[in-house]
Amino acid sequence: MNNDTSSLFDRRGFLKAGSLTTLTALLGTNIVFADRLPKHYLPLAFDRYAGDGPNDPMTTKNKGLVILNDKPWNVETPAYLLDDAVTPADKMFIRNNGQIPATIDIANWKLTINGESVKAPKTYSLSELKTKFKPYTYQLVVECGGNGRAGYFPKTAGNQWTEGGVSCAEWTGVRLKDILADVGITDTAVYIGYYGQDLHLSGDPNQPVISRGVPIKKALEDETLVAWAMNGKDIPLVHGYPLRLVIGGWPASVSGKWLHTIAIRNKVHDGAKMTGKSYRVPIHPVVPGVDPPDSDFKIIESMPVKSVITFPKTGLELPMDKSLTVRGHAWAGDRLVKALHVSTDFGSTWQPATLQAPKNRLAWQQWTAEIKLPLQGYYEVWARATDDAGVAQPMVMPQWNPEGYINNACHRIAVKVV
Repeated sequence: MNNDTSSLFDRRGFLKAGSLTTLTALLGTNIVFADRLPKHYLPLAFDRYAGDGPNDPMTTKNKGLVILNDKPWNVETPAYLLDDAVTPADKMFIRNNGQIPATIDIANWKLTINGESVKAPKTYSLSELKTKFKPYTYQLVVECGGNGRAGYFPKTAGNQWTEGGVSCAEWTGVRLKDILADVGITDTAVYIGYYGQDLHLSGDPNQPVISRGVPIKKALEDETLVAWAMNGKDIPLVHGYPLRLVIGGWPASVSGKWLHTIAIRNKVHDGAKMTGKSYRVPIHPVVPGVDPPDSDFKIIESMPVKSVITFPKTGLELPMDKSLTVRGHAWAGDRLVKALHVSTDFGSTWQPATLQAPKNRLAWQQWTAEIKLPLQGYYEVWARATDDAGVAQPMVMPQWNPEGYINNACHRIAVKVV
């Protein structure tokens, strides 16, 4: 809740009667199920972080992707543009930490495998990678660790992602486990770390940009790819051409772009943005606004269960006699989504949606629901996914963290029945 809206709520956190009257007047219609509004919850139509905010494409002429930052490029996709089962390149979010490489020498591009825990370093050309190993294709969820950051209060630093820092494209390449079997690794292997050819914003070639990684167990999963193609074509330059490490289900920052080296480490990788508080959350819950010391943080691994509503676009006006078709995607890091429910009364009751199986492990799952809205007025449709461990999305805001990571609150859209 923003400070400038605090006067709307009473001491218990519920909307004041007068405030509710004001909001209803501003909407031009009644808020159906207003008596069921959660504590401290400002309806979506008035929450600049939850829908059509001032930087949302629905309030601009281009009606396309949202530029959060251009130094480096950080661009998100509005939820309604994520409706495809497989995310097209032109609808995929962009999260860069430095400058895109100025030149790509494709003829001489190499991948080197080195580090303390290889039997001997080895280098492969692109041609060798494509011919020496069997290729695999997987649909993989790649989601920015800061996706949803705009929904936290108090506000945290960093790009203010809403729901659009996520994608599920189809990636083709060689399994990293097959490369490592060819190289030979020792039983001291603990972690991997990648190195890419992106440049620091300062232009200094000796200044590291980002070099992250994952435990060796995750690196050796079937779906961990050294990829050269996305959706059947060369990976676009902005997404890592000509070679990208793709690790589904974990923060997108572990899927290194413009890949040229993977180090097999005998310790937790200590590259750029692997230390301090980068891509880390507190080990124990903290009071909102409190920033514990670095030693109290842990690395983000599997991403939390989450869902998004991709149809309809928020703001729809629906005739009284029509049912509402709603659809979207759900995913759960390393886990499977087992159920998806929708609510039209601010989470008081939920109805099950039809949930499809994923194309493969670590892909997102499509869901659909048919909803009847009983009265004229303003409604919100909320979606909530539950994973195969029984963990469900929080309705509004999960445990706050000072870096604004892994917000998996229920996505919601606003509709009006007329």
